[in-house]
Amino acid sequence: MALPTAPLDAVASVAMPAPHDEAPAQVPADWSAQRLHDVLEAAVAYGASDVHVRAGSPPLVRVAGQLWPLDVAPFTADDTEALVQDALPTDRDREAFAADHECDFALVAEGTGRFRGNAYRERGSAAMVLRHVKEVIPTFAELGLPPLARELALRPNGLVLVCGPTGSGKTTTLAAMIDAINSERRCHILTIEDPIEFLHHDKAAAISQRELHTDTLQFGRALRSGMRQDPDVILIGEIRDVETMRTALQAAETGHLVLATLHARTVVDAVNRAIDVFPTAEQRQARASIAESLQGIVCQHLVPSASGTGRQVVIETAVSTPRIREAILDPDKTSTLQDIVAEGEFYGMRTFEQDAVRLVVTGAIAVEDAERVVARAADLHVALRRAGFRG
Repeated sequence: MALPTAPLDAVASVAMPAPHDEAPAQVPADWSAQRLHDVLEAAVAYGASDVHVRAGSPPLVRVAGQLWPLDVAPFTADDTEALVQDALPTDRDREAFAADHECDFALVAEGTGRFRGNAYRERGSAAMVLRHVKEVIPTFAELGLPPLARELALRPNGLVLVCGPTGSGKTTTLAAMIDAINSERRCHILTIEDPIEFLHHDKAAAISQRELHTDTLQFGRALRSGMRQDPDVILIGEIRDVETMRTALQAAETGHLVLATLHARTVVDAVNRAIDVFPTAEQRQARASIAESLQGIVCQHLVPSASGTGRQVVIETAVSTPRIREAILDPDKTSTLQDIVAEGEFYGMRTFEQDAVRLVVTGAIAVEDAERVVARAADLHVALRRAGFRG
């Protein structure tokens, strides 16, 4: 796959600042805003998920999982400094970047779309990565998610975890879950996010979206006070610490549906991370709370599609059953969770290996990409042979 290399007319039409070896290179006031808009517009046109802006190189766009350079001149350190300062939406963001040399933010580019950003410094120069967040919330079918994802979203209470590495589509999956609830339940949905990525509008439900630093100063405080805001559903952008996990479990135990992301690779990893966040003295009680509250886990990874366009989600799912709860409660049985998931097709469960086999056999992904998702490539090849695949 090759990215088109013709220069972008809009970008080429904007005058570049003077090179560093010439006298005073003052970037025109409107240069960075126009250039940033042109780069983002090009990225969206190419279907890019991310845009990288760094000194010493042209902007890079991630298309179908791979980084490609746009056909424009490399940016200088002065260029990237101006671009980053223009991208940061508030004085607070600019102050945070100046003080900490890194900052998370959300950017709305008029006529182009919404982006989640992180500004940082590398080798002394300003840099940033912007992730395009699509305005239209995709459906479960469009995302390639199994029916269990929708079923978990529509449960009346309990804890649902969406897991995976950075860039695996967790936020988009949560957005689809919230949209399903919003379409079918007359309830109050409260989200606490850092930053807000998808904008939801009231349908059947009433939705309150709160953004860290803009609408609340502390994540934990927002979650605690949220319990007094009459929510039926609470979305937690990410469980990062014991306080957030503890409050999430309390909310789930008191009749709320709590949806949250967790950085974990597999179902077993998710359970272990949820337990290990607690001090050792509290882990026995934590196991009991998690076993009682957990409704299900969706773990996901994105791999290139075999067609060469776009990416395909590979899923591992678990749903609360007596065997799952027992394995969570008993430390000696937690390691058997993988086997329980593998045997739980009747309940809608599947392992990464099982889903990867399905996708390879149907031609959706290549074997070498499936190998990157599963724990053991050799087991994948055995399972493929048993499924009759001889590719």
